[in-house]
Amino acid sequence: MKVPQMIAAELRRLTSTRMSVIALLALVAVPVLYGGLYLWANQDPYAKFPEVPVALVVEDEGTPAADDAPARNVGDEVADELLADGAFDWHRVSAEQATTGLDESTYDFAITIPADFSDSLASVGTDAPRRAEIVLSTNDATSYLAGTIGKQAVERIRAVIAQQVGREAASTLLDSIATIRSNLSDAADGAARLADGAAQAVDGAGRLSDGASRLADGSTQLAEGTAQLADGSAQLAAGAQQVADGNAQLAASADRVGAAVDEATAALPQVRDDVAARLAAAGVDQATIDDVLARLDPLGADLAAGNDRVQEVVGQVDRLAAGSAQVADGSASLAAATRTAADGAAEVAAGSNALRDGIDTLGDGLGALGDGAGTLRDGLADGVDAIPDSDQATRDAQASTIADPIALETSPVTQAGSYGAGLAPFFAALAGWIGIYALFLIVKPISRRAVTALHSPIRVTFAGWLTPGILGAVQMIGLFVVLAVTLGFHMANPVGTLGVMVLASATYAAIILALNVWLGSVGQFLGLVLMVLQLVTAGGTFPWQTLPAPLTALHHVLPMGDVVDAMRQSMYGGDLSRAGADAIVLLAWLAGGLVFAALGVTRMTHHRTLRDLQPSLIG
Repeated sequence: MKVPQMIAAELRRLTSTRMSVIALLALVAVPVLYGGLYLWANQDPYAKFPEVPVALVVEDEGTPAADDAPARNVGDEVADELLADGAFDWHRVSAEQATTGLDESTYDFAITIPADFSDSLASVGTDAPRRAEIVLSTNDATSYLAGTIGKQAVERIRAVIAQQVGREAASTLLDSIATIRSNLSDAADGAARLADGAAQAVDGAGRLSDGASRLADGSTQLAEGTAQLADGSAQLAAGAQQVADGNAQLAASADRVGAAVDEATAALPQVRDDVAARLAAAGVDQATIDDVLARLDPLGADLAAGNDRVQEVVGQVDRLAAGSAQVADGSASLAAATRTAADGAAEVAAGSNALRDGIDTLGDGLGALGDGAGTLRDGLADGVDAIPDSDQATRDAQASTIADPIALETSPVTQAGSYGAGLAPFFAALAGWIGIYALFLIVKPISRRAVTALHSPIRVTFAGWLTPGILGAVQMIGLFVVLAVTLGFHMANPVGTLGVMVLASATYAAIILALNVWLGSVGQFLGLVLMVLQLVTAGGTFPWQTLPAPLTALHHVLPMGDVVDAMRQSMYGGDLSRAGADAIVLLAWLAGGLVFAALGVTRMTHHRTLRDLQPSLIG
């Protein structure tokens, strides 16, 4: 009996009755149903998010209007954006309705915006900033993944709000910087004028210092001269006082002489009468008396003239004494004044010297001021140059960039295209194992009749492998059609993808064949155990690097991980050389399984019985 004949005999056995055909078709359809239905159900779950009911509770009280800002309710703004976006089936309800809806599974999760939400966001510009909160309420009894999706939704809301707040804060900051730049520019202009004025002031201070030096020298000379004048005035006052005193004594003597002469002149008529009387009494005749009197009259005239002269001189002497007294008083006042002037001149000299020294200090200070003003001018100019001169549009763009500085630009080496396509390699690999495992429930691993009748374990092994291998290939072709046509998953390399699926099915057939040949029903059970182990170690959902160490070791040993990797490379357009390496590993498993099965068949040829010669339709 040749291999094709043995395969045909097994197929006739599997299709001998209507129920056998139905069972065979059902088992062949197992991987198509398993992989196709699961991937259909998970083809693109993200596109169904708008149908996920979510409660939205807005308790935000907003912020009141202020002098520099209108009233604002950020919670309402967020709610309006969420409702307009339609990422979920939002329902704006009260807190009580949201709680009831979560308990009754009306909503998958609820998002609450607290009463102080706007106020907390506005606190960023105060001395007591605090973080705003968004409350996520979930009910894992409804769906665990709904809570995970809710966390992603809240994170997205948080990112959008943070971006908005950051943009507004950055805009305010940039506007302030623009104002500072304008003020710095004005300050730089003022500093430039200050530097120029300081330079002029330094020049003026130099000239003022020269003048102050001359003033100090002149004031010193004036003080010295005034001191000498004061000394001379004191001497003059003393001499004038002596002259006044002498003139006073002379005036007193002159007054006495004048008085005596005046008295003598006044007594002259009486004396003339007394002479005349005495002469008459003496018996002198009248003629003689007249002659004597005539001789005395000229003397009286001279005496009167002399008295007039004396009185004139006395008046002059009195005036001289009075003038001398005035001169003495004036000289004394002059002496006092010149002494005061001398003291003042000394003070002026001292002040002039201090002024000269102060002006020199002022000159030094003005020089330092000029240097400082120049440094200030240059520093302000550098500061102005260091601050970008931007218009409002540029500042708005800068604020947006500061608020969201990183733009995600994906550049995938390969791309699955959808969630379902991303899971397809794993579930196709798993469906292939399930399909082969199910086939071995009705396919006889090895025909004992053939083992007894033939002396070629290799042909028997190939016949036992090719029957499920061919049926497995049919399974994989059907599954491939569902993936590529029905579900519309993109296949970058469809031939390679189908080849990997068929190779995987053939490899699984060889492994399960070997287990059945050596261990019988126990081997079939071990096939189920292997499927469970590969279910968790193939790395079909999470990266295999996240597995515990023992399972990571199994990932590198068991074949399903290589099937998943090879399908990803061929299906997504990845590294075909890597897919080729995976195919080599699968071929090694296939060859090892066939060799191991052949050894078991060889062992069976040495333990034949008459029962093995009887034909069987159910294996």
